[in-house]
Amino acid sequence: MTAVAEKELPKYRLLTGVDDAAFCERVSKELEKGYVLYGSPACTFNPETGEMLVAQAIVRPDLKP
Repeated sequence: MTAVAEKELPKYRLLTGVDDAAFCERVSKELEKGYVLYGSPACTFNPETGEMLVAQAIVRPDLKP
């Protein structure tokens, strides 16, 4: 990743989505970029779709404000 691209990354992000393999892959890709998990994931169930929805906060501790 270039220095310019690193500067464009937000320091904090909240990833949300359906609890599936694709969501886990999204989180894993962000961890590879230098993000770290921030707190525990949040989960809720959508009775209309029958899906479990999740949210995970991530931060980039190496970026200076």
